[in-house]
Amino acid sequence: MRSDDSAVIDVTDVRMRYGTTDVLDGVTFHVDRGEVVVLLGPNGAGKTTTIEILEGFRLPSGGRVRVLGQDPARGGEPWRADVGVVLQSWRDHGRWTVRELVEQFGSYYRPYSTPERPRPYPTAELLERVGLAERADQQVKKLSGGQRRRLDVAIGIVGRPRLLFLDEPTAGFDPVARRDFHDLIHRLSDLEDTTILLTTHDLGEAEKLADRILILDGGRIVADGSAEQLARQVAGRTEVRWSADGERHVHATSDGTAFVRDLLARLGEEVSDLEVRRSTLEDTYLAMVARSDAPQGHGAAVPGLTLVSREESR
Repeated sequence: MRSDDSAVIDVTDVRMRYGTTDVLDGVTFHVDRGEVVVLLGPNGAGKTTTIEILEGFRLPSGGRVRVLGQDPARGGEPWRADVGVVLQSWRDHGRWTVRELVEQFGSYYRPYSTPERPRPYPTAELLERVGLAERADQQVKKLSGGQRRRLDVAIGIVGRPRLLFLDEPTAGFDPVARRDFHDLIHRLSDLEDTTILLTTHDLGEAEKLADRILILDGGRIVADGSAEQLARQVAGRTEVRWSADGERHVHATSDGTAFVRDLLARLGEEVSDLEVRRSTLEDTYLAMVARSDAPQGHGAAVPGLTLVSREESR
């Protein structure tokens, strides 16, 4: 992976040790402006520690970290104004109304407003975007869990950040709220050039949102690529199911399109109930985590995909 001073996030050989335990063991990656990057990994992989280091809330034991061109541990107020954070949970002000709370947080960003990036977002516009316009004058303590999560998102983006960290942002969302959130993320990235790094255990969500996916396991980045690259180049198999002559058939192939073309050329109208199942991100994720535990390397990396085993990196 590269080290690039123009990257919004540039992490090189970052290590974090608690006592004799290496929580992070040589983490290296970058995130470019406007990218949506999803950080995946099992519990205990080091995701939270990585995010806290990037946010400036924790000092690494070693390595180099630059976020928006600065060491986050030394970032001042102007730097923090460019960073938005949506935590997994936080203590809110239950007696405040939704409007009051958003306006209060928004006021903190007003001194850092510029003609190119006016701050904060207008409260009414922001509440409309996150689906809380009808709850604007309701006390926070009376919101449902999903509505509180929408409020978390509103507070995280009220300052119109250049970089947004999201920790399990759609926990508690119903399907409509989840879809609206996905639309908001695409708008922030595509129209406002906001760089977004999020963690989630929802692999379907990761596949829908991510320009690039990082898989962190055992304190190391074990894979880096788009969802399509990871699924096609790593898990790599397509399952084709069909019926013919009253029998059900299943075949695994590396090239589903070519196999189906040949199948139809041979059997034509005899084929029925045709199904083609490509490798999902879940298949890929499980394969990558298992592969990261293997004692041997796995050959050369494919274009656009970085694959690192623990033994190769030591």
